Amino acid sequence: MTASPHSDHPTADRPSGARPLRSAVVLGGSLAGLLAARALVEFADVVTVVERDVLPDGPERRKNLPQAQHVHTLWSGGAKAMEELVPGVTGLLAEAGAHRVPLTKDMVALSSQGWFRRWDESHHMILCSRDLLDATVRAQILGDDRIKLVERAEALGLDGTAGAVTGVRVRGHDDTDAANADADADAEYTLPADLVVDATGRASRAPEWLTALGLPEPEVRHVNSGLAYASRVFRAPENARHGFPILNVQAAPRDGRPGRSGVMVPIEDGRWMVTLSGTRGGEPTSDEGDFDRFATEGLRHPVIGEFIADAEPLTGVAFTRTTANRRYYYERSRQWPEGFLVIGDALAAYNPIYGHGMSVAAQSAVALRDVIRRQGWGTPRLARALQKAVARPVNAAWDLATGQDVFFPGATETGPTLRDRILAAYVDRLLYTATGNGRIARRFTDVSSLERGAHVLLAPSVLLAAVIGPLKPQLTGPPLTDDEWKAAGDRSS
Repeated sequence: MTASPHSDHPTADRPSGARPLRSAVVLGGSLAGLLAARALVEFADVVTVVERDVLPDGPERRKNLPQAQHVHTLWSGGAKAMEELVPGVTGLLAEAGAHRVPLTKDMVALSSQGWFRRWDESHHMILCSRDLLDATVRAQILGDDRIKLVERAEALGLDGTAGAVTGVRVRGHDDTDAANADADADAEYTLPADLVVDATGRASRAPEWLTALGLPEPEVRHVNSGLAYASRVFRAPENARHGFPILNVQAAPRDGRPGRSGVMVPIEDGRWMVTLSGTRGGEPTSDEGDFDRFATEGLRHPVIGEFIADAEPLTGVAFTRTTANRRYYYERSRQWPEGFLVIGDALAAYNPIYGHGMSVAAQSAVALRDVIRRQGWGTPRLARALQKAVARPVNAAWDLATGQDVFFPGATETGPTLRDRILAAYVDRLLYTATGNGRIARRFTDVSSLERGAHVLLAPSVLLAAVIGPLKPQLTGPPLTDDEWKAAGDRSS
């Protein structure tokens, strides 16, 4: 997969009078970075992806991606965007064993206001391990000759001025031969580019790179609920490997206690992945003996614990704490250089229990493509327009995550604002209404799937429904069928 950073660029033998070479550099071989690279090949002659590690060839754990061991969800809004960028990828995922789960038909969820009913399909999720999803997408994107991957290379800073970024300084080596690695490991060089895209994730150094160019520090916000999460993979019983629903016990953010939640999803190869989480003061642990106890006694309902009580664990417990919501408001910067863009977790990182990171990455890449189609490559103020465009899918996911997390103890220095409290009260009323009103439940899924914006929750018909409340009585327990309950005791396979 690896290309030399100094070779394979189509600069040689270009006829005199030909238009200048169009080039882009994407920093980070993450899902966000690769999808951005895919969007850019429509316009650039060459897109170079700079990755500090070596990417695996198949569905294996990517280095420095601890969250890959936990539940990942690709909501239908993200899946549609990904399919638009990489046609056929959702079919390839299905062939590899990923599950397409209809919502809310195959979701058993306890919200803060009660159990949701299982209404007819309105949206869907794609569920599999992160390793499988990354490998499937990566194989399709890196198969394009216009995309060059440079591995074991670290971005050091931006080349250019406060007005325009013209490239990126990189430290690495050209020779992938291990015998020469030491000699070349400290080599530094510059990759020129018309557009540099930072997709380096939570570890992004874009703020200091921008200040080094003489630009002001960007506005940033943190909402940290102190959440920790623990995950384990189990073997699913034979009769629960296809068509089995998601189990989701959500926290109650506004009851004044630490929020504890859990989710069990089907993944490839007849397995269940279970992720348990808790905010500051209510965290799970990495201890295997504590996992079942937390699922049974720590959550607001023991349904997940009942299903895994006798299940065969296939892995140990993976434990992670890097879960704070953090967002840079680059789109609000008074000055923004041409030729630079920040996307993915480098722009906004979310509490992972809401499962929106991958979907936002896909929608951001589509937004990137659409703006360049509309304005044209290299046009004035293109980078500013791109930064504003990729902020739009971020807005929805950010509001969904922080609108809940801000209520957990210690999440912010000042606690929820009056606006936060008013919106939360309205959302609670809608959640209560959605427990017995399928139309309102669908409006919520419109938003959580990232297929529509939160404005749909303010439509007059939705406001009226909130006043009326649920049309059916609340359920007293999880809406599982008899056959699904039987799966909790069927471990014959």
